[in-house]
Amino acid sequence: MARQESDREDLIREAVALTTRAELLFEGLEEPVTIGFRSNNAMSIFVGQDPVYQFDPQGALRRAFVGGFLFRSQHNTLARIHRVRTETETILSRTDLTEDELTQFKEAMLRCVKTLQSAVADDRFKVSRSVPESFNWHEVMRVELTRVLNAAPWLSSTINAR
Repeated sequence: MARQESDREDLIREAVALTTRAELLFEGLEEPVTIGFRSNNAMSIFVGQDPVYQFDPQGALRRAFVGGFLFRSQHNTLARIHRVRTETETILSRTDLTEDELTQFKEAMLRCVKTLQSAVADDRFKVSRSVPESFNWHEVMRVELTRVLNAAPWLSSTINAR
C-alpha cells in the first residue's frame, strides 16, 4: 500500500469495479462528477476529488470521503476515520459522529444529491465519457438519485471489516 496520499486516478479508465460509469459535466459545478455502479447496482458518486459518496443497492450510504476524512456507516451513525501515516506505519483513528455532526453530514450529502437530481430533471448536464459508451444516463440517474433521497434508513448496515 502506498504511504503517500495522491490525487485519484482517471476514474473512467481505472475504476473497473464500477462496471457502468460516466463522467458528467453539470451546469454550475466546476468539477466533473463521476457516477458509477458496481455489479450489484450499488452507486458511487464522485464530485471531483471530494466529496465521494458510496451507497448500497437500496440507496443507503455505506461510505464517504469528505473533507479529507473517510466515513464508514455504523448502522445508526458514521465513523470518521483519519489515517495518520509515518514512514513505517499507518494508524487509523476512529471517532463516531455526534448527533449534531451526523445531522450536518446528512444535510450536506442530501444537498449534493438534490443538486444533481435537479440538474438531471432539467437536463442541465452532459455526458463527457461513459462505460459503456451507449447508456441511458438520464433515466438511470433520475431513478437512482431518487432512491438515495428516499432511502430509509439513510445509513447502510455496518460494513464488514476486511
